[in-house]
Amino acid sequence: VYEMRTYRLKVGALPRYLQLVQDTGLAIQRGHLGQLVGYFHTDIGPLNQIVHIWAFDSLDDRDRRRNALAADPAWQAFMPSIQALIEEMESKILRPATFSPLS
Repeated sequence: VYEMRTYRLKVGALPRYLQLVQDTGLAIQRGHLGQLVGYFHTDIGPLNQIVHIWAFDSLDDRDRRRNALAADPAWQAFMPSIQALIEEMESKILRPATFSPLS
């Protein structure tokens, strides 16, 4: 099971967002969420977007890991710094096709 999160950031917020995640946020997330498949930002098409994909063993595994992240005081202290930069968020659960290289 893969979770793909897309954030539309405020115009001009991309460099600050990426720096905050690189310096602090990603270490907290990796400690709880596990396998990061990729972390991207758009360059063509809708701009000011961040897309990150995490792999989980199951939906239950995802729920358990996300709940642990949400309960972490370090994450709770970090969140306001990036929430101020986010305009919109979308989360999708993806299941690979049997022939997918990621299956």
